[in-house]
Amino acid sequence: MKLFRRGSEGDDSDRWIVAGLGNPGARYADTRHNTGGMVVGLLVEESGGTFKRHKSGCLIAEQVMAGQRVVLARPMSYMNESGRPVRELARWYKVPVERLIVVHDELDLPFGDIRVKVDGGIAGHNGLRSIVNHLGSKDFTRVRIGISRPNDRKGATNHVLDEFNSKERRELPELIERAASAVERIFEAGIERAMNELNTRS
Repeated sequence: MKLFRRGSEGDDSDRWIVAGLGNPGARYADTRHNTGGMVVGLLVEESGGTFKRHKSGCLIAEQVMAGQRVVLARPMSYMNESGRPVRELARWYKVPVERLIVVHDELDLPFGDIRVKVDGGIAGHNGLRSIVNHLGSKDFTRVRIGISRPNDRKGATNHVLDEFNSKERRELPELIERAASAVERIFEAGIERAMNELNTRS
């Protein structure tokens, strides 16, 4: 992931936040709802950085990507309370909502699909709902990672809190890698071009 550089290079006015959503703790580490957090974790790992705790309630790592300063973040709250730490982090760094990217799982996309979207609804996603409520805006960018809806009667809540099935686990590393590359592409080419390139069926 060659777009990263560590340090304080870049223009403060170009600072972004990339927030990967999930739930804290070992119980949820490998569940579908933690997909966004997995992506940000990979970005930090492959950039050579490390997470540190921030007063906002997020784990963060500061990097420079494509000449822009980026704060990679994982809220340490539960999914349905993601909005408060994301809001506090954005306030601390003075990042407007237009330079916030939220990476999250998406029931309404087939497993393996990745989409980039600006604005729009929340599709019942509790993390997005919390962020919209705390920011008072939907005008952030989303990197949506398809996890498919359940094909049985266990319901959406149990589905997102379950671990991936055996077939999905085999494909998961490649999916997380592609989603991380989608985040990189936003910084490299801009949101509009990234959307045009990435919003096709995987």
